[in-house]
Amino acid sequence: MHRSWFSPAEYKQLYEATRQNAKEPKNKHFRWEAEQLHDFVLFMGNTGLRPDEAEQLQHRDVTIVVDPDSRERILEIEVRGKRGIGWCKSMPGAVKPYERLRDRLKPVRGNGKSENGELPAPTDLLFPGNYLEMFSNLLDAQHLKLDRDGKPRTAYSLRHTYICLRLMERADVYAIARNCRTSVEMIEKFYAAHIKTTLDASVINARKPRRANRDRKGKRAAEPPLYHGNEAPQPRRDTRTGVQTNRLPVRSARLAGRS
Repeated sequence: MHRSWFSPAEYKQLYEATRQNAKEPKNKHFRWEAEQLHDFVLFMGNTGLRPDEAEQLQHRDVTIVVDPDSRERILEIEVRGKRGIGWCKSMPGAVKPYERLRDRLKPVRGNGKSENGELPAPTDLLFPGNYLEMFSNLLDAQHLKLDRDGKPRTAYSLRHTYICLRLMERADVYAIARNCRTSVEMIEKFYAAHIKTTLDASVINARKPRRANRDRKGKRAAEPPLYHGNEAPQPRRDTRTGVQTNRLPVRSARLAGRS
Protein backbone atom coordinates (compact mmCIF):
# COMPACT_ATOMS: atom_id res chain seq x y z
CA MET A 1 0.00 0.00 0.00
CA HIS A 2 1.35 3.41 -0.94
CA ARG A 3 1.16 6.42 1.35
CA SER A 4 -1.36 9.14 0.54
CA TRP A 5 0.35 12.35 -0.58
CA PHE A 6 -0.29 15.51 -2.58
CA SER A 7 0.92 15.70 -6.15
CA PRO A 8 2.77 18.92 -7.07
CA ALA A 9 -0.43 20.42 -8.51
CA GLU A 10 -2.48 19.35 -5.48
CA TYR A 11 0.11 20.67 -3.05
CA LYS A 12 0.08 24.03 -4.83
CA GLN A 13 -3.73 24.04 -4.66
CA LEU A 14 -3.53 23.30 -0.93
CA TYR A 15 -1.11 26.05 0.09
CA GLU A 16 -2.84 28.60 -2.12
CA ALA A 17 -6.10 27.74 -0.35
CA THR A 18 -4.49 28.10 3.10
CA ARG A 19 -2.98 31.42 2.02
CA GLN A 20 -6.37 32.72 0.95
CA ASN A 21 -7.92 31.43 4.16
CA ALA A 22 -5.26 33.28 6.18
CA LYS A 23 -6.05 36.55 4.37
CA GLU A 24 -9.82 36.21 4.60
CA PRO A 25 -10.81 33.72 7.31
CA LYS A 26 -14.48 32.87 7.67
CA ASN A 27 -14.27 33.91 11.30
CA LYS A 28 -11.94 36.86 12.01
CA HIS A 29 -11.62 35.60 15.56
CA PHE A 30 -9.54 32.71 14.21
CA ARG A 31 -7.26 34.71 11.91
CA TRP A 32 -4.18 33.78 13.97
CA GLU A 33 -5.01 30.07 13.66
CA ALA A 34 -5.54 30.42 9.89
CA GLU A 35 -2.16 32.12 9.51
CA GLN A 36 -0.52 29.43 11.62
CA LEU A 37 -2.13 26.70 9.50
CA HIS A 38 -0.79 28.22 6.28
CA ASP A 39 2.74 28.29 7.65
CA PHE A 40 2.27 24.77 9.05
CA VAL A 41 1.49 23.41 5.55
CA LEU A 42 4.55 25.10 4.01
CA PHE A 43 6.83 24.21 6.91
CA MET A 44 5.85 20.53 6.85
CA GLY A 45 6.05 20.28 3.07
CA ASN A 46 9.61 21.62 3.14
CA THR A 47 10.96 19.65 6.10
CA GLY A 48 9.31 16.22 6.05
CA LEU A 49 8.75 16.17 9.81
CA ARG A 50 6.21 13.82 11.34
CA PRO A 51 3.20 15.57 12.91
CA ASP A 52 4.21 14.38 16.39
CA GLU A 53 7.71 15.78 15.86
CA ALA A 54 6.28 19.14 14.79
CA GLU A 55 4.04 19.24 17.87
CA GLN A 56 7.08 19.03 20.19
CA LEU A 57 9.19 21.51 18.23
CA GLN A 58 10.27 24.64 20.11
CA HIS A 59 11.78 27.80 18.66
CA ARG A 60 15.12 27.07 20.29
CA ASP A 61 15.26 23.85 18.26
CA VAL A 62 15.32 25.75 14.95
CA THR A 63 18.28 27.71 13.52
CA ILE A 64 18.52 29.58 10.22
CA VAL A 65 21.84 28.84 8.51
CA VAL A 66 23.40 29.28 5.07
CA ASP A 67 24.01 26.04 3.24
CA PRO A 68 27.71 26.00 2.23
CA ASP A 69 27.00 24.20 -1.06
CA SER A 70 23.96 26.01 -2.44
CA ARG A 71 24.56 29.31 -0.56
CA GLU A 72 20.84 29.37 0.24
CA ARG A 73 19.25 29.84 3.64
CA ILE A 74 17.84 26.70 5.20
CA LEU A 75 16.74 25.52 8.64
CA GLU A 76 18.70 23.21 10.90
CA ILE A 77 16.20 21.50 13.17
CA GLU A 78 16.82 19.43 16.28
CA VAL A 79 14.03 16.90 16.09
CA ARG A 80 12.59 15.09 19.09
CA GLY A 81 10.15 12.30 18.46
CA LYS A 82 9.47 8.59 18.72
CA ARG A 83 12.96 7.77 17.45
CA GLY A 84 14.70 9.97 20.00
CA ILE A 85 16.72 13.04 18.98
CA GLY A 86 17.74 13.57 15.38
CA TRP A 87 18.56 16.31 12.92
CA CYS A 88 16.80 17.67 9.87
CA LYS A 89 17.93 20.15 7.22
CA SER A 90 15.02 21.83 5.49
CA MET A 91 14.45 23.04 1.96
CA PRO A 92 14.90 26.80 1.43
CA GLY A 93 11.11 27.09 1.19
CA ALA A 94 10.79 26.51 4.95
CA VAL A 95 12.69 29.66 5.98
CA LYS A 96 10.05 32.33 5.33
CA PRO A 97 7.22 30.35 6.97
CA TYR A 98 9.40 29.90 10.04
CA GLU A 99 10.28 33.59 10.15
CA ARG A 100 6.56 34.41 10.15
CA LEU A 101 6.00 31.90 12.95
CA ARG A 102 8.86 33.44 14.93
CA ASP A 103 7.69 37.04 14.42
CA ARG A 104 3.94 36.51 14.83
CA LEU A 105 2.52 37.92 18.06
CA LYS A 106 0.66 35.47 20.22
CA PRO A 107 -3.01 36.39 20.70
CA VAL A 108 -4.34 37.12 24.18
CA ARG A 109 -8.01 36.28 24.42
CA GLY A 110 -10.44 37.28 27.11
CA ASN A 111 -14.07 38.40 27.39
CA GLY A 112 -14.68 37.29 23.84
CA LYS A 113 -11.95 39.55 22.48
CA SER A 114 -8.58 38.78 20.94
CA GLU A 115 -5.61 41.10 21.27
CA ASN A 116 -2.01 40.85 20.16
CA GLY A 117 0.38 39.77 22.87
CA GLU A 118 4.10 39.03 23.03
CA LEU A 119 6.44 37.41 20.59
CA PRO A 120 7.06 33.68 21.08
CA ALA A 121 9.79 32.81 23.57
CA PRO A 122 12.60 30.37 22.68
CA THR A 123 10.88 27.68 24.75
CA ASP A 124 7.47 28.22 23.13
CA LEU A 125 6.12 25.69 20.67
CA LEU A 126 6.11 26.51 16.97
CA PHE A 127 2.61 25.14 16.60
CA PRO A 128 0.63 25.54 19.81
CA GLY A 129 -3.01 24.58 19.66
CA ASN A 130 -4.74 22.18 17.32
CA TYR A 131 -5.28 22.87 13.62
CA LEU A 132 -6.45 19.40 12.60
CA GLU A 133 -10.14 20.32 12.39
CA MET A 134 -9.44 23.44 10.32
CA PHE A 135 -7.06 21.46 8.13
CA SER A 136 -9.62 18.71 7.56
CA ASN A 137 -12.37 21.20 6.73
CA LEU A 138 -10.12 22.92 4.21
CA LEU A 139 -9.28 19.60 2.53
CA ASP A 140 -12.99 18.88 2.18
CA ALA A 141 -13.66 22.31 0.72
CA GLN A 142 -10.87 21.84 -1.86
CA HIS A 143 -11.90 18.23 -2.68
CA LEU A 144 -8.50 17.03 -1.51
CA LYS A 145 -9.61 14.87 1.39
CA LEU A 146 -9.22 11.61 -0.56
CA ASP A 147 -6.52 10.64 -3.01
CA ARG A 148 -7.35 8.96 -6.31
CA ASP A 149 -7.42 5.54 -4.62
CA GLY A 150 -9.88 6.69 -1.97
CA LYS A 151 -7.34 6.85 0.86
CA PRO A 152 -7.90 9.78 3.27
CA ARG A 153 -5.26 12.47 3.52
CA THR A 154 -4.15 13.79 6.91
CA ALA A 155 -1.39 16.01 8.25
CA TYR A 156 0.91 13.00 7.84
CA SER A 157 0.38 13.31 4.08
CA LEU A 158 2.55 16.45 4.14
CA ARG A 159 5.53 14.32 5.20
CA HIS A 160 4.77 11.86 2.42
CA THR A 161 4.56 14.79 -0.01
CA TYR A 162 7.99 16.04 1.02
CA ILE A 163 9.56 12.62 0.40
CA CYS A 164 7.82 12.14 -2.94
CA LEU A 165 8.79 15.60 -4.18
CA ARG A 166 12.41 14.99 -3.19
CA LEU A 167 12.38 11.72 -5.14
CA MET A 168 10.88 13.49 -8.14
CA GLU A 169 13.82 15.89 -8.02
CA ARG A 170 16.14 12.85 -8.07
CA ALA A 171 17.57 13.47 -4.61
CA ASP A 172 19.67 10.67 -3.14
CA VAL A 173 17.46 8.09 -1.42
CA TYR A 174 19.99 7.48 1.34
CA ALA A 175 20.20 11.21 2.10
CA ILE A 176 16.40 11.48 2.19
CA ALA A 177 16.19 8.54 4.59
CA ARG A 178 18.72 10.10 6.97
CA ASN A 179 17.06 13.50 6.84
CA CYS A 180 13.62 11.97 7.53
CA ARG A 181 14.93 9.59 10.19
CA THR A 182 13.71 6.49 8.40
CA SER A 183 15.22 3.68 6.33
CA VAL A 184 15.97 3.36 2.63
CA GLU A 185 13.88 0.19 2.60
CA MET A 186 10.81 2.08 3.84
CA ILE A 187 11.22 4.76 1.19
CA GLU A 188 11.68 2.26 -1.63
CA LYS A 189 8.72 0.22 -0.41
CA PHE A 190 6.17 2.98 0.15
CA TYR A 191 7.30 5.87 -2.03
CA ALA A 192 9.81 5.25 -4.82
CA ALA A 193 7.77 2.53 -6.51
CA HIS A 194 4.92 4.98 -7.11
CA ILE A 195 6.86 7.93 -8.54
CA LYS A 196 7.02 7.67 -12.35
CA THR A 197 9.64 10.40 -12.66
CA THR A 198 12.21 8.29 -10.82
CA LEU A 199 12.43 6.24 -14.02
CA ASP A 200 15.13 7.74 -16.20
CA ALA A 201 13.82 7.65 -19.76
CA SER A 202 17.26 8.42 -21.16
CA VAL A 203 18.54 5.19 -19.59
CA ILE A 204 15.49 3.10 -20.42
CA ASN A 205 15.44 4.20 -24.07
CA ALA A 206 19.18 3.95 -24.62
CA ARG A 207 20.23 2.50 -27.99
CA LYS A 208 23.48 1.06 -29.21
CA PRO A 209 25.33 3.31 -31.67
CA ARG A 210 24.78 2.37 -35.30
CA ARG A 211 27.60 0.34 -36.86
CA ALA A 212 29.39 1.50 -40.00
CA ASN A 213 27.96 0.38 -43.35
CA ARG A 214 29.25 -3.04 -44.28
CA ASP A 215 28.90 -5.11 -47.41
CA ARG A 216 27.18 -8.46 -47.51
CA LYS A 217 30.37 -10.30 -46.57
CA GLY A 218 30.58 -8.34 -43.31
CA LYS A 219 33.55 -6.31 -44.43
CA ARG A 220 33.78 -2.59 -44.86
CA ALA A 221 32.93 -1.44 -48.34
CA ALA A 222 36.07 -0.89 -50.37
CA GLU A 223 36.96 2.72 -50.90
CA PRO A 224 36.77 3.84 -54.55
CA PRO A 225 40.16 4.25 -56.27
CA LEU A 226 41.49 7.74 -56.49
CA TYR A 227 42.20 8.99 -60.02
CA HIS A 228 43.36 12.38 -61.14
CA GLY A 229 41.57 12.28 -64.44
CA ASN A 230 37.90 12.13 -65.33
CA GLU A 231 38.03 8.42 -66.11
CA ALA A 232 39.95 5.43 -64.84
CA PRO A 233 43.03 4.57 -66.95
CA GLN A 234 42.57 1.80 -69.46
CA PRO A 235 45.01 -1.10 -69.51
CA ARG A 236 47.85 -0.50 -71.99
CA ARG A 237 50.83 -2.54 -73.15
CA ASP A 238 54.41 -1.36 -72.84
CA THR A 239 55.82 -1.17 -76.36
CA ARG A 240 59.32 -2.06 -75.24
CA THR A 241 58.65 -5.01 -72.95
CA GLY A 242 55.19 -6.11 -74.11
CA VAL A 243 53.95 -6.13 -70.50
CA GLN A 244 50.41 -4.86 -69.81
CA THR A 245 50.26 -1.99 -67.27
CA ASN A 246 47.71 0.38 -65.69
CA ARG A 247 50.12 3.24 -65.12
CA LEU A 248 49.14 6.64 -66.45
CA PRO A 249 51.16 7.91 -69.36
CA VAL A 250 53.73 10.55 -68.53
CA ARG A 251 51.74 13.35 -70.12
CA SER A 252 48.56 12.44 -68.19
CA ALA A 253 50.46 12.27 -64.88
CA ARG A 254 51.88 15.73 -65.40
CA LEU A 255 48.47 17.17 -66.19
CA ALA A 256 46.98 15.49 -63.13
CA GLY A 257 49.66 17.03 -60.94
CA ARG A 258 48.74 20.49 -62.19
CA SER A 259 45.07 20.05 -61.35
